[in-house]
Amino acid sequence: MAEAPPPPDNKPPASAAQATGGTPPEAPADEPAAAAPKPLGAEAAKPPVVPAATPALGAEAAAAKPPAAKAAAPHPPAAAPPGGPSEPPPPADKAAPAFIATLQSAVPGSVSAVSYWVGDWTIIVPVAQLLDVARHLRDAPDALFDFCSDVTATDWPTRAERFDVIYCLYSTRHRHRIRVKVRAADLQPVPSLTDIWTAANWLEREVFDMFGVNFTGHPDRRRILMPEDWQGHPQRKDYPLEGPGELLMENPIDWLKLRQARDEADIE
Repeated sequence: MAEAPPPPDNKPPASAAQATGGTPPEAPADEPAAAAPKPLGAEAAKPPVVPAATPALGAEAAAAKPPAAKAAAPHPPAAAPPGGPSEPPPPADKAAPAFIATLQSAVPGSVSAVSYWVGDWTIIVPVAQLLDVARHLRDAPDALFDFCSDVTATDWPTRAERFDVIYCLYSTRHRHRIRVKVRAADLQPVPSLTDIWTAANWLEREVFDMFGVNFTGHPDRRRILMPEDWQGHPQRKDYPLEGPGELLMENPIDWLKLRQARDEADIE
């Protein structure tokens, strides 16, 4: 059998220095040494290294700037302010108390509307009929509202009769309640009910102080919460949020300084 030929010699040829037996020349200092040869296929096994992209001139400055604000979407049109509260009528299966029917018979034209909400009955009464209605509700045997538990108001500036003045009445004998509501314009006289229910005295004073309702016939109509020299009525919806200085003076501080100067003059 013939012998296999010897494997080929893959060694690189010796340099001239090695061939002559001399010392190989030193590589220049600024040139890197040659890397050792890699086996075949090693470079293909490793994924290619992609060099990082160098930012273009001014790219960093552009990235540092905040993005331009987008154009604001158009706002929907503002809803019209309410013109007053809803007065839900009583349900069909809910009969009105007998004293309301008695009132309508005794004082014709005294009830403009009847409302029922969350178990409470409300009658809307013309201002001109308020005193007659109050006397009847106090004295009628089926009513006997002997206690005025509260007087309050709400403000609806877009309505001609902007104020709703509400009297909350209670009968300690029959244990039933009723709300009597009148509508009044700004500065329109509203007769005081202090002669019928003494408890209405301070309650009407508070409504006058906060809303400016023009109660007439009140024995002591003056402010009860705010100072007597306070400008405006704080619970009106058109009262300035910044305080009373906007009403008569441009700066609220001027109003405070004027008041302080007057107080100091009184002390001296």
